[in-house]
Order: sequence, then C-alpha cells, then structure tokens
Amino acid sequence: MPLFETITDLAEDAETLRRRHYGVIEVADGRFHRVLFRPFPKIVSLPGILLFGGTRHRRLPGDRIRLYFNRPRRFPNFLVLKYAESARETSLGTINRALAVLDEIARLTESDALLCDVSNGRITSRQLSRWGWTPHCRSRFHRHYIKRFYGNYPTAPRWLLSSTTPGGC
Repeated sequence: MPLFETITDLAEDAETLRRRHYGVIEVADGRFHRVLFRPFPKIVSLPGILLFGGTRHRRLPGDRIRLYFNRPRRFPNFLVLKYAESARETSLGTINRALAVLDEIARLTESDALLCDVSNGRITSRQLSRWGWTPHCRSRFHRHYIKRFYGNYPTAPRWLLSSTTPGGC
C-alpha cells in the first residue's frame, strides 16, 4: 500500500476509502477535486491554529477548502472531521460540496457518525444544525458536535455519483 494515494472518483475507489484511515478532501470553485490519503492523522494544536490559521486563511487565494478527516483505528465506525482549512474567498457552496463529500465517505465506509470539535466562533450552532450536526459531549472549553447516521445516510447528490459531472478536475 502506498504511503500517499489520491482518488478522484468516490464510487470507483470505494475500496480505497474503506482501507485508508487518514485523508484530505479538496473542493475548489464548488467542485469536488480529490481525496488525498496520508499515512498519518492530521495533528492539530490550539497554538498552531492561533498562530498560523488566520494568516494562512488570509493568504490563500481562491474559492477552496480542505477537510482533514480521520477514521480512528480504535473506532473504525466513526469519522472525525479533524480540521478545515479554507481560503479567504471560499463560498458557502464550496463548503456545502465538501460536507456532501464527507457524508458520502461516511456512507461508503459505513460509518455510524461524524464527530468534530468546532473552535471557530464564526461557525454558529444554527449553521451546524442546518448541516445536520447536533451538540455532543458538552464541555466548558470545547464545542463538540456529532452527526449520527447508524445506517440512515443522506442521499448522495447526482454530481457526486457520476464521473462525467463536476466530480473531478
């Protein structure tokens, strides 16, 4: 198995999705671009976010987002949205596409739920509830959210299922 691997068609490469644990979803200009697989999980630290997150966001041009996800080896039936990295001109449509790809990965890997810890105050609980996330594991310093599936997955959009429509670049 190669250390780094790239897929551009989720349906064709479903077996790769089931086999790999750590990846990055890339969506640009409202179109799914690719999923990059890594040999190790994304490590996120609060100092790293505070020191570099805002600067990187302001300097990245274009309408694009990267979602780093992990499927923990101890709990392979869960997907963790570890980190989201967006450019300064990222549109809501691009974010929605990236989240649809994450939902489709959850369906293809038969994950029971998606988990995340939201540290950005500009992401409201109202917006998260529109995307299907609910508060989970209340904490004083963290905002934990979960999106439960348990076999009931959202229907994948047509553009995501067909390789001839905006599925890859």
